[in-house]
Amino acid sequence: MTKPRTKIQAKNHAAILDAALDVFSQSGFRGATLDQIAEAAGLSKPNLLYYFPSKDLVYTSLLNGLLQTWLDPLRAMDPNGDPAREILGYVRRKVELSRDYPRESRLFANEMLQGAPRMKHILQTDLRDLVAQKAAVLETWMAEGRIARVNPVHLIFSIWALTQHYADFDVQVRAVLGPGHDPFAEADDFLTILYQRLLSPD
Repeated sequence: MTKPRTKIQAKNHAAILDAALDVFSQSGFRGATLDQIAEAAGLSKPNLLYYFPSKDLVYTSLLNGLLQTWLDPLRAMDPNGDPAREILGYVRRKVELSRDYPRESRLFANEMLQGAPRMKHILQTDLRDLVAQKAAVLETWMAEGRIARVNPVHLIFSIWALTQHYADFDVQVRAVLGPGHDPFAEADDFLTILYQRLLSPD
């Protein structure tokens, strides 16, 4: 069995991942180096290699942790809850993730743009299964007349696209809105109205 990490090991492990997130989100996988990550983490390269023997392992660890964080709000959608409240709650949590985890969003987007070489298997299995499960929930609500009938998978895609845009294109959003605006508060208000109207069964 794997021995539990000591406090210093846990601290160094977390420091490496946080530094790697900065480096990878700015430089991408190809542009990032272990030397850059070690320097950003305040560790020597040999010390970093003690925890992660390769750049690929650091990157994969980040992506796996990110995907879990990113999908938790979708997993939390309750089949027994009020449909509008569950969907709008999901939208709201996705806006909050984009606000609170912009580096992670950019890292994930970069991986997708490269063809998802390190995540394709997860996308085609775990992610696909989760989306199919939640799409079935949405289909049930539609069949019961509790929300309007739309393509459930594309509904989920639209939520991903409309929320993560605010993290991935933050500079563009803020430039267009100008000073004195809170993009994420405004996004929350707008998306609430948008999905209320889109999903209204009337």
